[in-house]
Amino acid sequence: MPTMIGKVTQERYDELVAESKSLVETERDTHFKLGDNSLEIEPLQLQGGARPAAGVDVQTVEETLARFADDVGVSTSSVMSYRSTAAHWPPKQRVKGVSLDIHRILSGRPDRFELIRRPPFNEHYGTHRWTQDAAKREMGWQVQNPQSVQEKVTAIHGLATDDRVAAQVASDLLQRPAVAENVPARARIEAIGGLAHDEQVAAEAARRLLHRPDVAFKAMGDDRARQSVNHAQVERGRQAREEYERTSELAPAIRHFERTAEFLDLVGACHAFVATTNRVVPGLRGRILSDDEQSVLRENIARVRGALEWIEHAAETGDVDVDEALARLLRGE
Repeated sequence: MPTMIGKVTQERYDELVAESKSLVETERDTHFKLGDNSLEIEPLQLQGGARPAAGVDVQTVEETLARFADDVGVSTSSVMSYRSTAAHWPPKQRVKGVSLDIHRILSGRPDRFELIRRPPFNEHYGTHRWTQDAAKREMGWQVQNPQSVQEKVTAIHGLATDDRVAAQVASDLLQRPAVAENVPARARIEAIGGLAHDEQVAAEAARRLLHRPDVAFKAMGDDRARQSVNHAQVERGRQAREEYERTSELAPAIRHFERTAEFLDLVGACHAFVATTNRVVPGLRGRILSDDEQSVLRENIARVRGALEWIEHAAETGDVDVDEALARLLRGE
């Protein structure tokens, strides 16, 4: 059974390729000739070239070439492209069998005359030959059919210039575990920071992450993070005190007492602690904490117990001094 390529045999395919290559070569010569003719009509000039005499009405280069393009029956942009390519490739330097498009792509290379005679090896065809992608690689341009990792990354960036598209692509890719695991830690941290500019998003993300004991333990190892949490707890206590004054049935009676701001702060802190405990502890149902988690929890319970005893002592005696051991305990040392 003969080898088929598409709907034709290998033999017929080879015939069509040979015929088409002849047509392409003819087209290449035609395009170069159009470029040479347009160069003769309007040669390239160095910047600041010859100027017309005063009072002489002349056409611009663009106007002349537009007229030439109309008379010939091609687009002005095509004529401009052919002219520029022809200017960069004198007839003796043009390589037979290499398309005008490849000549055009390589026009910016200072070593183009030598380079075009050294085509790269093409694995698909098993021979040395120029393709448009091969020429673009030499120029560092984005290719039509990316092969290497970097070329594929560049292609994705080119398609994702719209922020909405980029966001959707990033979201889809990061849902693939293998992709997420291979993103460098620093890049992941910066990405999370960039996504959490909105305070509501940041708060929700922080809340969920701090539910993981290992994350909370490591986070509290940072002095700044710990101070921020402590400050937040104080602020929550203040808000709890205000809420207590607004809603508690005991609040009217308490207002009859001569009290200080410190007293209200302590009442609010106790109220907030109990409310938080009532909300969090039920979540431990059926869960056995690890040794590390239990160790951290015991340390914090000891600090709470020490703080409560200090409050009781201060309330009964007015003495707020603490010994060094209690001070270290309250500081978490």
